This record gives sequence, C-alpha cells and structure tokens, in this order.
Amino acid sequence: MRVVFMGTPDFSVPVLDALVAAGHDIAAVYCQPPRPAGRGKKDRPTPVHARAAALDLEVRHPVSLKGADAQAAFAALNADVAVVVAYGLILPQVILDAPTHGCLNIHASLLPRWRGAAPIHRSIMAGDAETGVCIMQMEAGLDTGPVLLRAATPIGDTETTAQLHDRLSEMGARLIVQALDKLPSLTPEVQPEAGVTYAHKIDKSEAQIDWSLPAVEVDRKIRGLSPFPGAWCEVEGQRVKLLASRLADGHGVAGTVLDETLRVACGDGAVELLRLQRAGKGAQDRDVFLRGFPIAKGTQL
Repeated sequence: MRVVFMGTPDFSVPVLDALVAAGHDIAAVYCQPPRPAGRGKKDRPTPVHARAAALDLEVRHPVSLKGADAQAAFAALNADVAVVVAYGLILPQVILDAPTHGCLNIHASLLPRWRGAAPIHRSIMAGDAETGVCIMQMEAGLDTGPVLLRAATPIGDTETTAQLHDRLSEMGARLIVQALDKLPSLTPEVQPEAGVTYAHKIDKSEAQIDWSLPAVEVDRKIRGLSPFPGAWCEVEGQRVKLLASRLADGHGVAGTVLDETLRVACGDGAVELLRLQRAGKGAQDRDVFLRGFPIAKGTQL
C-alpha cells in the first residue's frame, strides 16, 4: 500500500520500521518539528524524524494541519492509508478523509478503556491485570473510532511504564502490518459505551509519594511513573526519584526504612525500592545507589 506515516516519539519508530520491512510504499513521514534540547539547546529532530532520514524517506513537520496549503500537500500524496501512532497533532476531518482507506491509529490500550494521552501509565497505576494494542479507524472524537484489530497482553507484577511501552510498541508494529494485509476484509467493531475510561495526561504534581497509602498503590505509582516524570520522595532533605519497586512483607510507621534492602513501610504493607536516582545523577540499581548514598534503617522518608 501507499502509506503516509504520522508519528513522533520512540514508541512510533518500530512501527515505521515494520511498515518498511513489509514492503509498503512510504509516501511521506509526518512528525513534530525539531525542538531545542540538550545543554546547547540546539534543535534536535524527533526519534521518528531521525529514523526516517536514515531510511531516506521524505520528512514533513508542519506545526499545524489546519491550513489549506498543508491539507492540499497531504492530499496530493494520494495515499491508500495513513498510519498514525503518537503523532501529537489533531487531524482535521479533511485529513482523516484524504487517504482512500482513511487514517488508522495504533492505540496502546484495550479500547474503550484508557482513551487519551497516557494509557500505559494509567493502566499500571490503576492495577490493570492486562492491557494491549488496538488498531482503530480514526474519527473526529478522542479515540472513539471503531476497532479493526486488537491484541491483549498481561501486565507483569514488577513491570514499569518504560518496559511495557517497549512491549506494546513492538506489538503495535506487528498488528498494523496484519491490519494492512487484511484491511479489505476487516469488520470495524464499534466501541461500546460501557467501560469507557480516560487516560488523562500525567501531571508532575502527581509524582510525590504518599507513604500513608497502601503498599499496592505506592508500588503502582512508582512503576507507572517510571521513567517519566518519576515518582519521588525526600531522603534527608534531598529529592530522590524512585524508578522501580516491588511489594514486600513488613510493617511500621509509614515512610520508615525497615532494613538495608530499602524496604519501606507504607500505610498497609511495604515496598522494596529497586532503582533510584538523585537529582543531577544517573539512575542506579539499589545496591549501587546505596554505596554512594547510604540510607540507614529507621530513616524516615
């Protein structure tokens, strides 16, 4: 098929690679514009931009698709279909209608659960037993379109958003190739009204740990917010990010370090901290972290 690919972050890159490997004709790649990054604040291309350039594909990064010129340029590609995954711009109806088979979105949840911006984070934070990927026919509403294909996967007991992100990205890449192969024969499944939830964008104000909560909720927050923005607490006046954890036996005053393995008491139960990061430092596994920043038993976080 002649495909327009629309994506921006790391999550989208395996999908682009899969479409190229499957032999589809990539008419153009749309992504967000380069933005200042790093110490020098020089414009840095997005992961999709960099990968598309390496594949010698045409890259376009309009700041909007609402203008007549941008819409005409898109229509002139004469695409069979557009594949959209974490692109970052709202697509006007004229864009949705331009390809012969419309625009297909790869969404990282089992719709209608977790429509919206942060489905991977929210699924872990909510304690969902499973999640997955849906290939959805895009329409004007937020993730409301009919589903063409779906695949489910369990969420691991210690899985972080970063780990689940990578698994779902690979799943999405495989599923979209299947969807394009079967597209004429697929029957769109209208999403039910029952079970709709919204994965609101993660706000940094959510990231501070409240140790008075049950351990199961603390553990979900740590894993769900890893690596970004990173759940955090204060340790002897210093802010420390908590990037991996697991449930553990133990009880005590909430926020108290129970032993040298960094078991911490919560409102009910305890968590064991497995990966941490101090301000200005890199992320480290617990044992390495403690060699440079010892935290004694009885410390109050």
